[in-house]
Amino acid sequence: MNPCPVHDAHTATIFLFFIAVRGHTPEATQIATGRNAARLCCVTSRDAGRSWGTARDLTEEAVGGAEQGLTTNCPLRSPQTDLGVTLTLVGGIEDWATFAVGPGHGIQLRSGRLLVPAYTYRVDRRECFGRICRTSPHAFTFYSDDHGRTWHRGGLVPNLRSGECQLAALDGGQAGGLLYCNARSPLGSRVQALSTDEGASFLPGELVPALAETAWGCQGSILGFPGPLRSLRVERWSAGARNHPQSPHLCPGVRQPSEEGITDTQGDQGLSGMEGCKSSPQEPGLGPGLSGTRGAWAPRLPWLPATLSQSPTWLLYFHPVGRRARLHMGIHLSRSPLDPHSWTEPWVIYEGPSGYSDLASIGPTLKGALTFACLYESGARVSYEEISFCMFSLAEVLQNVPAGPKPHSHGGKPRERCRPS
Repeated sequence: MNPCPVHDAHTATIFLFFIAVRGHTPEATQIATGRNAARLCCVTSRDAGRSWGTARDLTEEAVGGAEQGLTTNCPLRSPQTDLGVTLTLVGGIEDWATFAVGPGHGIQLRSGRLLVPAYTYRVDRRECFGRICRTSPHAFTFYSDDHGRTWHRGGLVPNLRSGECQLAALDGGQAGGLLYCNARSPLGSRVQALSTDEGASFLPGELVPALAETAWGCQGSILGFPGPLRSLRVERWSAGARNHPQSPHLCPGVRQPSEEGITDTQGDQGLSGMEGCKSSPQEPGLGPGLSGTRGAWAPRLPWLPATLSQSPTWLLYFHPVGRRARLHMGIHLSRSPLDPHSWTEPWVIYEGPSGYSDLASIGPTLKGALTFACLYESGARVSYEEISFCMFSLAEVLQNVPAGPKPHSHGGKPRERCRPS
């Protein structure tokens, strides 16, 4: 479950992380009982994926002490081959009900550190008349500083509920850099958190009101890349300035579903229905110390070097734009990643049910255009009928998203555009 690859460019090794679950124990059962049944596993390839080594069980090494010591020889089996892993059936650390990695991809920092995004359901109160009282999801990372020989777990995003996440390195020039985490959340908006120690710990997270979350949440992709030079930025902003983005077009080869009968019954959501034109429920308050205005945001981070406020890194975010269901895959752009209100409105590249995704930069084309690729779930009636592949350039993104950030709502209902469904 939850495949999550990370590539070590220094050793040309691909680490493919995944979770193995004992028996048929659903995540919901682990959360309800507070008894973890998940194992952290990894396979590696040194020939660009043509062959793979045997699976490693990294749970004891990377997750930590166990609650129970029941041991059995239980081979893990994949659809294609017997991986031959011996599972030690033990729980996670004492206050984890369960955990998982990804899904999506990990990253490597300039220092060489390998990072794998992950999340856990922490048991906040264990005993309540013989049952688990309360759990909460929190994003974190697994990391390695020795090219994957050993792995460690970082600290959790400490405050807001945050789940499936992806990471991006924000380049700060000579001032160093930050690690940016963007996570799924049940709070109505995405959650972002920053790390100043390369993912070993995270500062308190904050809601990103410009990035609406679907009901119950959905995994989303994040990708950092070097922004264009200042002269190109000015040219693009001027050429692309408009009140509304261009009419969205579908990626080549991706079929458009019929306009009737679209439903989405994603298994982990329990939802079905259509994306309408009604406003979503009000989002929860930002909480103490979290300002709702753009002007008041900058002073909240006095520890940041001044040069980091002008980070040359831009971010792309890929996620369904529907609030009630997983509908209409959209691309958002942020030219100022430290500002949670800097995200543009989406450029919708697929009309219809869509879900999980993973973004990658595939470098400049022969003509020098920075190009991206994405794998994403799509379908005609539900969001996971197919896996679609799409390529697009930065120039196309700049032509199809507004020149500036999405207008920030000051207490009113969220702005939402009606789309055919």
